[in-house]
Amino acid sequence: MIIFFNDRVVTVIQMIESVKKNEFLSFIEKEAKIHVDSYIESAVHLAEEVHSGVKREDGTSSFLETHIFPVTMNVIRHYKWANKPMTTIPIVSAILHDVMEDNDRILDLHASKSYGFDAYFSHKFGDYVYKVSSILKTKPLEIYSGLTDKERELERFREYCNVLTRSDYDTKTIKLADRLNNMRFISKIPGHEKIMRYIQEAEDFYLAYTIIEPRMDDFYLEIREAYEDLKKLAKEKAKITA
Repeated sequence: MIIFFNDRVVTVIQMIESVKKNEFLSFIEKEAKIHVDSYIESAVHLAEEVHSGVKREDGTSSFLETHIFPVTMNVIRHYKWANKPMTTIPIVSAILHDVMEDNDRILDLHASKSYGFDAYFSHKFGDYVYKVSSILKTKPLEIYSGLTDKERELERFREYCNVLTRSDYDTKTIKLADRLNNMRFISKIPGHEKIMRYIQEAEDFYLAYTIIEPRMDDFYLEIREAYEDLKKLAKEKAKITA
């Protein structure tokens, strides 16, 4: 957040939402009205294994407590806002939406090595949850054509956007909750290189994505606010460096 005091621009660093495991599980039961069964517990356990020790861009914040748990909670909030029935499937899909990014960290080596992590994941949590995680996984840059990394990044982003526009309701909800969390978190680190990227991608895709059917106006308002916050940070940095 940026405030103005006596004509001076002052950056106020807000605390990022951080959620402990017990708070997260309690939220599921109270807000989603879903019993935390062995399916959800197994998803949390896998997320803990895969993301153990992973930190955010500030180098200190827990990825699990400031991303995985808050994203899932925001998915639940959206379903309540949209008055849509909630099941364990979107909850587990949200908890595991990033495991394919870090699957080399899986600690259950015996189970995963015997027939591969993808097969292990699909067998344990079902094809649907596996599909959601696979759609949301960022593919390696080297598989895309282009003379420069910038050209390859553009091609990857175009493909990713095309896939998202064809995705189902659960996947769209999780992706928007994921992007909103990332935008909010990076706004707490003024000057970070991802700020300009998130501004550009919001303008190019994510703001419009929220209002493409099925509309998700709650996410539009939140992502718009996060976008404006990032624009203010970028403007402040430009003034300082001018």
